Amino acid sequence: MAVIKVNLENFAQEVLKSDKKVLLDFYAEWCGPCKMMAPELEAFAEETENYKVCKLDCDESQELALTFGVMSIPTVIMFDKGEEIKRFVGAKEKHQIAEFCGE
Repeated sequence: MAVIKVNLENFAQEVLKSDKKVLLDFYAEWCGPCKMMAPELEAFAEETENYKVCKLDCDESQELALTFGVMSIPTVIMFDKGEEIKRFVGAKEKHQIAEFCGE
């Protein structure tokens, strides 16, 4: 499954109301570690059936980043049934993302 771009308009539908667990990557276009992690996250998204993988640009949706207390990017938050269950901060490789998800 492809990575889904999320913003304030589709956040509730794509993340909070998802029937799958969601990995939400808070990133910015200018962020070097975010750029390094992007292909790793995309590769994970293509291989998993268990998670919906989404990206949220912190510059475009600052209010959502503030709501979830994102202070550093990249930050990836896992949601289950609309609730945050865990997070990591910093760039990770695909196998580390899979381990974080228990795959």
